[in-house]
Amino acid sequence: MIKIGLVGYGYWGPNLARNFSLNPDFELAAVCDFSADRLARACRMHPQAQLFSSLEDFFKTDLDAVAIATPVASHHDLARRALESGRHVWIEKPMTETVAQAEDLVALAQKKQRVLLVDHTFVFTGAVRKIKELVDKGTLGRLIYYDSTRVNLGLFQQDVNVLWDLAPHDISIMDFLMPFKKLAVSATGCHYYGNGLVPKSLLTIYMEGDVVGHINVSWVSPVKIRQTLIGGTSRMILYDDTQPSEKIKVYDKGVDLDVASKDEVYHLKVQYRVGDMYAPKLDDHEALSLEARHFADCIQNGCEPLIGGRAGLEVVKVLVASEQSLKQRGAPVEL
Repeated sequence: MIKIGLVGYGYWGPNLARNFSLNPDFELAAVCDFSADRLARACRMHPQAQLFSSLEDFFKTDLDAVAIATPVASHHDLARRALESGRHVWIEKPMTETVAQAEDLVALAQKKQRVLLVDHTFVFTGAVRKIKELVDKGTLGRLIYYDSTRVNLGLFQQDVNVLWDLAPHDISIMDFLMPFKKLAVSATGCHYYGNGLVPKSLLTIYMEGDVVGHINVSWVSPVKIRQTLIGGTSRMILYDDTQPSEKIKVYDKGVDLDVASKDEVYHLKVQYRVGDMYAPKLDDHEALSLEARHFADCIQNGCEPLIGGRAGLEVVKVLVASEQSLKQRGAPVEL
């Protein structure tokens, strides 16, 4: 059994603790948090776990793995400390604040031969896994674009802007489904409320093969929208995560262009293809439970995680470049 310790029992930590406790491959051996109220809640829910308010004492315990569910500013130091002591690491998104920090953790995990998993949970949802299956089978044809909207009212974060809070979900999904080389990013947004944080942003990611990704994220929308459009030359997909059923709809729709030569570009022959729509059946297992099972399998069998350190690094590269582009009013930043 894998003895795992959890650092951070705030917003996401209780979900991790629950899934580790329910997984027969894990023993939730320790929980660390600086808040007495949070530790009291952890005690009620997981009385078998040792409780710590001191990191020094926490890292002295007998642990095989450490899960980190703290603000991003602390991720690098905590993960490095865990890896240096020979523990496997599960780390929340985004992986780190800087590209250099992420590269350091990837190198250290490789050196120590430890598993480093970045918690991009959406990759393990039944919807995203089904889309991946369709993409790999060639159902969509050649992929053309990824267009997502993830907006709602709140929750404002104190330490990061909306890109760092919400965009990692969509960047990680896009990378998983469309692993093309990214060439440049462009991001726009404004400090509407004068607090220095950007609550709404539009991100464009340019990829090889003329593939483009558009990601719209916001904390200031009157409605909650979680929609992604994925376009291919043969089929198109609408993924709506707010739907209780039929989260994925596959459309036999598209456009066929016939251009005889460059000289005839203004005489396009356009054919619109309108066919059937179907909603495939999805696996309804909890994504976090599957991810915990995957983490255990990687530890026990020495496998590379589906969303390991390198995947987390790619997301951080996009976030850092988008931050630079924001400061330049959307000027593209090469990756």
